[in-house]
Amino acid sequence: MPGTNKKIKGCGFHHLSMRVRDLNASIKFYTEALGFTERFSWGETPKRTVLLDTGDGNYFELSQGDPEKAHGDGVFHHIALRADDCAAALEAARAAGAEVTVETKDVTLSTEPPTPIRIAFLKGPDGELIELFQDERT
Repeated sequence: MPGTNKKIKGCGFHHLSMRVRDLNASIKFYTEALGFTERFSWGETPKRTVLLDTGDGNYFELSQGDPEKAHGDGVFHHIALRADDCAAALEAARAAGAEVTVETKDVTLSTEPPTPIRIAFLKGPDGELIELFQDERT
């Protein structure tokens, strides 16, 4: 079904991001226990991140957190929304009063092969971090 969001064309849920204490244990749990599939991985330990497909084209992103930290890991890091035009979506959010934390930029994930994406970040009214994510492959 085509998107119906008039502010962010192509909008839909893309991924949730979480920092975890033991990345390998979390990957094992989400793939073996819940049936997610690893689609992309980038970075080197201790900064590795994986993008797991939940089975319907939505993603769960896991990043290695600090294994020594008592708090702050095992919690959601940000939510990401799909956008056909990241820059236009960011400007609409800015016009509505959102605090922009990262301007629209092109990034290449160090996957194999490399994955170019366009992203931007903003804060919601309670300080929640929202990523706008533009990529045709995911």
